[in-house]
Amino acid sequence: MKIIIASDHRGYKAKELIKPLLKQLGHEYVDIGCDKDETIDYPDLAYSAAVSVSQGEADRAILICGTGIGMCITANKVKGIRAALCYDELTAKISRQHNDANILCLSGDLLGDFLIQKITEHWLESEFIAGRHARRVDKIKLIDQGATPKDFRQ
Repeated sequence: MKIIIASDHRGYKAKELIKPLLKQLGHEYVDIGCDKDETIDYPDLAYSAAVSVSQGEADRAILICGTGIGMCITANKVKGIRAALCYDELTAKISRQHNDANILCLSGDLLGDFLIQKITEHWLESEFIAGRHARRVDKIKLIDQGATPKDFRQ
């Protein structure tokens, strides 16, 4: 699987921790920044990563900032993106199984190294289970195209 990975300065350490894990798990990754713990605006990287996933240039992305919130908000502005902010293994697993999340957002400040690795592993190893969840994800895709919940009732 091809994965875009990006962080701002507050997520840099976590990003560097995840990269060897991606390689160990057999995934190709493209690190789009930041290159050091330099101050950088997270929306620039989140948008770039989200567009890459949306356009099929990458299968998924992992984004890390201080809390993960800013990266998640920004990524979800891009059509076709279902970014999930995960703080434990269960949310990582469910975000994939139920929501078909294609971007994982993490906190570089609030999560320890072990948990960051476990969340990443669970997210990468979990697959969308479809079933009743497919209908819900399809509705999210329709919202991306301008539909409203009122349209679903027709």
